[in-house]
Amino acid sequence: MTAKGTFIVVDIGKTLSKLSLWTREGTMVDRQVRPNETHEIDGIRRLDATGIGNWIRATLRGWADHPVEKLIPVAHGAGFVALGGESGCEGALFAPVDYEQSPPEEVMSDYRRARDRFTLTGSPALPDGLNLGAQVFWMDRHYPETMAGATLVPWAQYWAWFLTGIAVSETTSLGCHTDLWCPVEGTFSPLAQKQGWATRFAPVKRAGDVVGTLRADLAAETGLPAEAQVLAGIHDSNAALLAARGFPEIADAEATILSTGTWFIAMRLAREPVSLASLPEARDTLVNVDAYGEPVPSARFMGGREIEQIIQIDTRRVDIRPDQPKLMAAVPGLLARGTMMMPTLAPGFGPFPNGQAQWVDRPEEWAGTWYARRAAICLYAAMVADTALDLIGAKETLLIEGRFAEAEVFVRALAALRPHTKVYLANAHNDVSFGALRLVDPGLEARGGLTRVEPLEGDLAAYRARWHAHMRQVAA
Repeated sequence: MTAKGTFIVVDIGKTLSKLSLWTREGTMVDRQVRPNETHEIDGIRRLDATGIGNWIRATLRGWADHPVEKLIPVAHGAGFVALGGESGCEGALFAPVDYEQSPPEEVMSDYRRARDRFTLTGSPALPDGLNLGAQVFWMDRHYPETMAGATLVPWAQYWAWFLTGIAVSETTSLGCHTDLWCPVEGTFSPLAQKQGWATRFAPVKRAGDVVGTLRADLAAETGLPAEAQVLAGIHDSNAALLAARGFPEIADAEATILSTGTWFIAMRLAREPVSLASLPEARDTLVNVDAYGEPVPSARFMGGREIEQIIQIDTRRVDIRPDQPKLMAAVPGLLARGTMMMPTLAPGFGPFPNGQAQWVDRPEEWAGTWYARRAAICLYAAMVADTALDLIGAKETLLIEGRFAEAEVFVRALAALRPHTKVYLANAHNDVSFGALRLVDPGLEARGGLTRVEPLEGDLAAYRARWHAHMRQVAA
């Protein structure tokens, strides 16, 4: 990267949309955030593409004085848009589906019979619309004529189209639990080919490929340079993975990155190839495809959503800095009493998808409940994360990034549960955006270094043994 200027990352998550402005050296200049909404149309919950687009326009107008050179889209991997007209020139033909909307039972039943086996795609059978193929299959039936002539793009690449007017697809977005991609072969899945989707998805690019320049009307409206280039963009978890590779402790090591937000996603950078057959499909393991097209063994659970379910009556989050000493102070009592939450608070997801959530020694029944409840759910997140990491064979080095990297009980408990692993923390807020920047400059080094996590004091091994024993008792 030789020219001087600034770069914009357009990060469209499940809960929040984020726009960030960066210098070429990797310093963030500004960051704007908007909570996402959903809307119901035809009885189907939809993503708010229009509202997000209007907010992007308004935010970009505020950065008109900056010499913007490149824009990089990032988004979650469970969404797609059907574009109309030649190369999608007519825009979205209908509002995209929210992945938490369940397809009709008969549609899902037919889809389950049609999808490929896990050992071919690395995609487990997931609830609702989390397998992107299920959404496409459903929309083929719901809007048959519209879909027949549409150009399909993943959610991240919709925002590349929004910025350029050029439709493309991209490998990290196609390769994340979609049922649409074979990660080892690097091709569309048999399902995608049989259904005709492989030819209806826009041409496939790599995440760092330049799609085009900013649309003329958008440049005029926002005041941004018309020559600003737009990259194809990347799946959000893969952006976090790319950010982690900017640390020397991670770059060439056997390491796992645990990205925390609405989803907790563990992605293993394995020294040796990992067989898809070794991953337990029924426990929410999967294979992602990284920015270089390589398969990445992964595991996940809806940790952020589960934590929010427990603390919703509280006014303070588990990751807020001033509360960390009091949350830590609640831990010895929790360990002594054996207080624990059992999975799962998000049925159908994670390593215990069929578990029945329940408290053992519910904190509301004794003193200090406000901090104890939040500390207990952090211990719960550590227990589930520890299990998920085991499922993909994580070892040697672990980097925890994202919002919950600032939840001290969680990160220190996880370090105590994995005494033979070097556990590190990175910046808690901007790793996805920084990873997107590394598509522009792969040599960009992460700033600030990593912080080694000090394991939590107390007998976490005994706590874990009781937790798993209780799981076996409930399942029996």
